[in-house]
Parts: sequence; C-alpha cells; structure tokens
Amino acid sequence: MNIAKVKDSDLRNAASAGMDEFLKVFTDAIMASVGGELTADTMAELNSDQITLLAYDILHNEVMDGGFVQLIYNGYGSFLFRNPFAKAIKGWGIDELASLVKKAGKLYFKYKNEIERECTDDEFMAMFEQYPEFDDLDDLFVENEETWTGMVACYVDEHIERFVTVEE
Repeated sequence: MNIAKVKDSDLRNAASAGMDEFLKVFTDAIMASVGGELTADTMAELNSDQITLLAYDILHNEVMDGGFVQLIYNGYGSFLFRNPFAKAIKGWGIDELASLVKKAGKLYFKYKNEIERECTDDEFMAMFEQYPEFDDLDDLFVENEETWTGMVACYVDEHIERFVTVEE
C-alpha cells in the first residue's frame, strides 16, 4: 500500500469543517502520494479502499456538476463501471448507491460509444436531451448525496488506517 500521510491537526480541522472537507483531506493525501495523477501504474500502488474513495470523489464531483452523461463524456465511465466500484461501495454498507451505480453502468455500456465521442460544446449539451434515461439517476444521486457522502465519511473515519497514516 502506498503510504499517504496526513497531519493530525489537518484531520481535526477538516472534521470540524464538515464531511466534504474531511474527505478532501484523504483524497488530497492519496492523490499526492501518487504524484497527483491516477493512472493504471499509480493505481497499482493503492489499496482497494483508497481507489474506492477516489472513485467516489470522481463520481460525486462529476455527477453533482453535470450528471452521469458528463462523467462518461469526461472519460470516467470505464474507471467506474468496468471496475468493482459498485461491489466495493456495497461492502462499505452503501447499498442504494451501489444499486444506482449498477443501473448507471448498464446505461454506460449501452451508450458509451455515442457519449464518449469527440464533439462540439453544442453537441455535448444536446446529449443531455438525447439520453434522458440518465435523468432519474442524476436526480437520485443529488437527492441522496448528503446521506451517501456522510456514509462514506463515516466509513473512512472508522477505517482511517486503510487510507492514510496520521502524523503528529
């Protein structure tokens, strides 16, 4: 396992700032430990919990910003839907999110060739109308985001040693 390190004081400050800031301390430390770039080579340096947390961070940022269509267009579909992310998140006790990811994965495999293609900004914006099947999934994520992020933060807090080494 790659040793991502965080300062105890940074963790305490982030925890008091809220769950998003708390998780950001972990994702930032993990990304810094692999030189700031997540590739096949750098992923090999991480454990499954670290990869799962980074995958959740990507999922959260992309879906909250532009939904699953944006996530797929930006090239993250393969990372999230071809790997056992749904199984891992279910192992963390977040069953509803795992179910949502599986549903989105089915749509990814159905539409990936069309969504991942190079296109103009106008063509990209039109995709949101072309693939309305993602709308309910986007809405479900947004409606449950706070609960699911809280559950992720709780899991990380209960298993800190799987993610980072805390230093004084």
